[in-house]
Amino acid sequence: MVIAIDGPAGAGKSTVARAVAERLGYTYLDTGAMYRCVALAVSEHGGEPAAIAAAAEIELGERVLLDGRDVTEAIRTPAVSEASSKVSADIGVRMALVRKQQALLQGGDWVAEGRDVGTVVCPHAQVKVFLTASAEVRARRRADELGADVETVLAQQVQRDERDERREHSPLIAANDAVPVDTSELDLDGVLDQILTLVVEAREIEA
Repeated sequence: MVIAIDGPAGAGKSTVARAVAERLGYTYLDTGAMYRCVALAVSEHGGEPAAIAAAAEIELGERVLLDGRDVTEAIRTPAVSEASSKVSADIGVRMALVRKQQALLQGGDWVAEGRDVGTVVCPHAQVKVFLTASAEVRARRRADELGADVETVLAQQVQRDERDERREHSPLIAANDAVPVDTSELDLDGVLDQILTLVVEAREIEA
C-alpha cells in the first residue's frame, strides 16, 4: 500500500508522514529531501541540475546521505529550502527524481510525502491526503523550527507557494481524489486519527 501525503511547506507533512509510517510499520519516503539534496549539490558545486539529479546517489532514512555524505542538517537551511523550490521547477530534475521515487515505491508499504506524490509520482496510491494549514500557522511553525523571524518566513513562504503552484510541470495541487486535512487547529493525534481511518477504509475496499 502507498499512502501519499502532499501539501505546501509548513502544513506538517514530514511530521505527520513519519508518525503514520511509524504507527503502521511502513517505510517513510521524503521526496522533498531529494530535491533539497539536488539544490545543495548545485549550490556547492554548480553544474546542470538535471544531470546532477540523475547522477546523485540519495539514501533516505533516519539520516539523509548524498553520494555517501550525511547532509541531514545541511539540506534544512533556509538557503537550501529556497533553492530547492527553484530546482524543483526544472523538468529535467523532476523527471530524474520522479523516476527514482517510482522505482522505490514499486514494492512494499510506503508513506510518501511531498508536493506531487498523489498527482504525479504515485497517482494510483490507495490513500491520498492533502494537508493544509493557514499561511500564518505554517509560517509560525517554520519560524519556530528555524529560530527565524515569523514575518520574514511568511514573506519567503508566499513566494515559494506562488512558485510551486504556478510552475509548469507538476504544480502544487491536490489530486482530485485526495482528502483535504486542515492541520491549523489539530494536534498530531487528531491528524493521525483522520489518516488512519482512511487507511482502514482503503484496506476494506481492497479486501
